[in-house]
Amino acid sequence: MGIYGIFLAAGLAVGAVYALSGVGLVILYRATGVLNLAYGAIGAAGAMVAWQLQQWGYPEILGWATAISLSMLLSVGYGRFIAPHLSYREQVVKAVATLGFALMILGILSWCWVESPRRLSLASDNFGFDLLGVRFTGTRALAFLAALAATVGIAAFLQKTRTGLLMRALANDRNLSAILGVPVLKVETVAWLISGLLSGFSGMMFGDLVRLNPTVLTFLVIPAIAAAIVGRLNSLTITLVGGMFIGVVEAMSTLIQPIASLRSATPFVVAALLLLWFQRKRRLIFSGND
Repeated sequence: MGIYGIFLAAGLAVGAVYALSGVGLVILYRATGVLNLAYGAIGAAGAMVAWQLQQWGYPEILGWATAISLSMLLSVGYGRFIAPHLSYREQVVKAVATLGFALMILGILSWCWVESPRRLSLASDNFGFDLLGVRFTGTRALAFLAALAATVGIAAFLQKTRTGLLMRALANDRNLSAILGVPVLKVETVAWLISGLLSGFSGMMFGDLVRLNPTVLTFLVIPAIAAAIVGRLNSLTITLVGGMFIGVVEAMSTLIQPIASLRSATPFVVAALLLLWFQRKRRLIFSGND
């Protein structure tokens, strides 16, 4: 497969991180109605702290634990103490509020770690396997398997557990669920917790596979949102496929010189084209008085 295989492997790995992040956004949106634009910044905080611990000579397992715990703490902190006060506001207001939270986190990270070349090295980089003549590192395989496991696991969680059932009820009608006795705050906190866990893991993967930089990691939310939009902020399976597809197209476009410089627009282009494809059999209907 040559050079194409190398870029395909890289695209699948990064696409898996996009998909994993998209799943984290979808599970939160389905339970709370919040499109969390701070998702990337929350993961960035965990990844930067993990890198710092690594530089100080602490074992990698401590970095993983700290990164995921910090991301979960930031996510739950926002979901528990800020989001409830905005629960009856418009969705765009909720989203803009998380953007403000993202900028706060990014400001703190940029103050603590000035712009400098960094790389988060994981133990999984040290082993791998060959498939169809292409080398897959352990980190790439881990990202791919994590995306699959998260999609299957969360789908089963929503279908098989009581908390998952309550999340689905909240997604249908928050007010009615509260009237019927659903512990809204508790259920939403679980959703923020799961999203924070996935954010911390995604941040570690992205910091290793792409670049360890607070700003770059914060903008991980853009392709993640594109993947979630492909899944119409509802389908975990389509979000998984969409994220993987975006990663592959983005990587392969690097080989096409005329559009290589535009590869950063891939998430928007792919999301728009797929949404148009999904709407191909529907008619655009205008209503109103003549």
